[in-house]
Amino acid sequence: MTTCRRRIFLMRHGSVTYFDEAGKPYLPESVPLNADGRMQADAAGHAFAAAGVRFDRVIVSGLPRTVETAARVLAVTGQAIQPEVWPELEEIRGGRLSTIPTAELKRAFTGAFEGLVPAEQRFLGGESVGELMDRVHPAIARLRADPGWDTVLLVLHGGVNCAILSLALTGQRLFLGGLAQAPGCINALDVGVDERDWVVRSVNHSPPDPLQPGARATTMELLFEQYRKSR
Repeated sequence: MTTCRRRIFLMRHGSVTYFDEAGKPYLPESVPLNADGRMQADAAGHAFAAAGVRFDRVIVSGLPRTVETAARVLAVTGQAIQPEVWPELEEIRGGRLSTIPTAELKRAFTGAFEGLVPAEQRFLGGESVGELMDRVHPAIARLRADPGWDTVLLVLHGGVNCAILSLALTGQRLFLGGLAQAPGCINALDVGVDERDWVVRSVNHSPPDPLQPGARATTMELLFEQYRKSR
């Protein structure tokens, strides 16, 4: 008997600009895609179109960078779908950067994305990895419990995607911080009826740059280098 699984395409939003030239932060809740981000979102759309992928549903976190990425993907693929906004899938929330002591700054930026991350590890002095999983995992369970779709597109964030991928790979409340998520990347996951029936098909596929030969630093390492100019 053939097992019937459904497909989740999990994207990270395209590139955005979080800091100005002096290292001062923009409000992360409002930043739009930059030129690279728009190109990445369009490239993802072309990849879906070339493969003949059609979505039953599209879900975004509601932050502008996910809404814009999804809109560009849908425009390229010619699909008139109204994305659903699930705020519980917003990115892991940082605290106030100005309150983080300089000596603790690098750990605050990168600690949530290194190895097997303790649940109590906080991101930029704000939300903990455990708190992130406690809002993301139930949302994914709710999505899986709904039988009314076969193929869904989620356009979310690097940290949220790590939480989902970690659940798919381990079946547990664990967070694998080393799962890179390039801007505009696509992950492909299949889900069956049983809670632990996950199959991870593809991770961090970047349509404009599939082999990513120039990538060596992580997203948070790059952002740390941008921000430290302001200190």
